[in-house]
Amino acid sequence: MKKLLLLMVFTLATVVTYAGGYRVSLQGQRALAMGHTGVAVVNSAELGFFNPAGLVYLENRLNVSAGVSGVFSDVIYQNDEFGNSYRTDNPVGTPLYLYASYKVNDWLALGLSVYTPYGSAVKWEDDWSGSHLVNNIDLAAIYVQPLVSVKLSKYLSVGGGPIFVTGSVNFNRNLNRTLSDIDGNRSNVTVDASGVTNWGWSASALFSPTEDLRVGFNYRSEIILDAEGGEADFQNIPNSPLTPFADTKFNASLPMPAELTVGLSYRFLDKWLFAFDYNQTFWSVYESLDLDFADPNIPDSTNPRNYKDSSIYRFGLQYEATSRFTLRAGYYFDESPVQEGYFAPETPRNDSNNFTGGLSFNITDNLAIDAAFLYSRFEEVDASYDYYQENGQAVPFEGTYKSSAFVPGLGLTYKL
Repeated sequence: MKKLLLLMVFTLATVVTYAGGYRVSLQGQRALAMGHTGVAVVNSAELGFFNPAGLVYLENRLNVSAGVSGVFSDVIYQNDEFGNSYRTDNPVGTPLYLYASYKVNDWLALGLSVYTPYGSAVKWEDDWSGSHLVNNIDLAAIYVQPLVSVKLSKYLSVGGGPIFVTGSVNFNRNLNRTLSDIDGNRSNVTVDASGVTNWGWSASALFSPTEDLRVGFNYRSEIILDAEGGEADFQNIPNSPLTPFADTKFNASLPMPAELTVGLSYRFLDKWLFAFDYNQTFWSVYESLDLDFADPNIPDSTNPRNYKDSSIYRFGLQYEATSRFTLRAGYYFDESPVQEGYFAPETPRNDSNNFTGGLSFNITDNLAIDAAFLYSRFEEVDASYDYYQENGQAVPFEGTYKSSAFVPGLGLTYKL
């Protein structure tokens, strides 16, 4: 019985996680259209996310940017050895953002940012071959950040502020590969945690040595979300002394890594702007996820993840075609933080090539519509998760994953 308990609890550790595979790079339509560059681009209140230090350089006193994207993602899993093929049926994700800034005087600006850097969903077919690892997961995190931007000199400004984060997750998986009740319904568990909060901070700088060249820096701190009193709901459990599972609560700590972004922008030929950003996410903080169950019959669990720090290389181009239209295009390469042997199907993402484009249309001198799209093509990968066990033996889950995503988005920019 103890081995069975350990098996079931051990694989629950994938439940509550904001994993690197679900870092959503959709924090502004103008930036997204330019390959999600923005740490050195001064063109809207989107700076509230990309580089708060730049808010003081905006020409207008009041600046507001808001938008939403639709995430259409698709994952195919195949295992040729057993003839298995499954496809996700993911709901449409809708990450959003709202940024506002107010220029108090020539050297001081204040702002507020609300954005969703983590938030997506994966839903696999019922009782697929990896259902002992995950059936479906729905996770989200909302960041709320008051901001200050100060111009220290003609060429240099700094900015940043505290970050309040609130997160939630709902996860379901089968308890193992075969267990079911008397009617043949697979035994499963749903784990839910909401209202998980904590604080972090960000700091940034913007250096403008000439009118055409800017260099930016932005750092966002690590944030640990401590989930306390989450709900674990066990379903279709056989009536047996070997399976004494009852609903219980659990605690877990959720690491959200620090990020560092540096980059530059250069304006040339009057109407063209080039931007480059380099981002490093310090995912090595995510070594494992520990679950502390309130029920003393269920032993605590440790689930190794062993993520590595990962980098993103972003390139963007902007062209002011007319007084009404501004066109944008970009590309970025996003490295996966997942190491060999740790590829879990609740975060089925690998290295990706990402292609972007979009435009802004000035309806009036004060209001513009921003449109962008992103196509993400993840490299096909033969991968495994090697830390699932049954009867004291490791049972790797392996196969080939093919993933892609298409993301259209719309936003509004207002200035006064």
